[in-house]
Amino acid sequence: MYPLFFRLVFRRMDPETAHHLAFRWIRGTARVPVLRTFVAAVLAPRHASLRTEALGLRMHGPFGLAAGFDKNAVAIDGMAMLGFDHVEIGTVTGEGQPGNPRRRLFRLVADRALINRMGFNNDGSAAVAARLGARRQVFRTTVGVNIGKTKAVPESGAVADYVTSTERLAAYADYLVVNVSSPNTPGLRDLQATSALRPLLTAVREAADRAVPERRVPLLVKIAPDLADDDVDAVADLALELGLDGIIATNTTVARDGLGLRSARDLVEETGGLSGAPLKERSLEVLRRLHGRVGDRLVLVGVGGIEDADDAWQRILAGATLVQGYSAFIYRGPLWMRAMHKGLAARLAASPYTTLADAVGADTRKVTV
Repeated sequence: MYPLFFRLVFRRMDPETAHHLAFRWIRGTARVPVLRTFVAAVLAPRHASLRTEALGLRMHGPFGLAAGFDKNAVAIDGMAMLGFDHVEIGTVTGEGQPGNPRRRLFRLVADRALINRMGFNNDGSAAVAARLGARRQVFRTTVGVNIGKTKAVPESGAVADYVTSTERLAAYADYLVVNVSSPNTPGLRDLQATSALRPLLTAVREAADRAVPERRVPLLVKIAPDLADDDVDAVADLALELGLDGIIATNTTVARDGLGLRSARDLVEETGGLSGAPLKERSLEVLRRLHGRVGDRLVLVGVGGIEDADDAWQRILAGATLVQGYSAFIYRGPLWMRAMHKGLAARLAASPYTTLADAVGADTRKVTV
């Protein structure tokens, strides 16, 4: 039913317009008590076998919504209603900004992919913090907060900008993510170099501890799939050195060659970050490399090209305690999470592992890279 609806309605609409329309439907449904309860019962049945503990948090399962879909923390309960086990909001910047001019979101239907150059459009950390502070939770879910750099802030002011957002948002975050890997903010990816990343992560860690002295807010960093292998290793080593809690692998890619893209050339050549199915192999490679480097000392979050339960199970076996998706939701529709949970529960039951935790990293070789 949804694929037909997608072809007849959403595919004919501008992608960003379709996103906002679907977003309004999700938010509106989540506001109606009886309706939201019914929708959650149908779309988000819970499987006890999938219960997950990560980052000191208990979750219904391992699969969450990646950052970028709910930039301003306006649909957390709506996404939980659809079955996402955690919701990562953002990316949120120190100051509100409109992002890049439209058009800035493109569907590559033949490749089950998206290209975006949104440019961190969001309301800013003060407005998002106020919204989170006023939120009355309907569905219990884990909320991650993903923070990035305001475009107008020069690289020299990046640390202070991230600290500002941390001070405002840490109290409302079940976990905090430093995003230095979007390709759509000039100079942002330069912060992945360890010489720049060390002082940034140190400052964010200290700011979170000051802002929330009563608990330790887990801190993760999100990296790009375009990093060279040596740079992946360097980030992993730095994360261990600084006592980070985890790494999210990976963000979107600027690569186009070698991905076997089938969409029209004018779409493929649009600037921005590519997400979806073509990212699958490289994201998996980065995840495996990270797990070979850090083992179980950090929580690894696998994201990039995950379309179904087979993909999610593969990421778990490769070392991911948590997995996330976004692009496939656009193509699979509101039944996606129901199918994902059912499929993961079936794969776990058919495996030699008692729990998902037992399966994490099971297929990675015990080698040091």
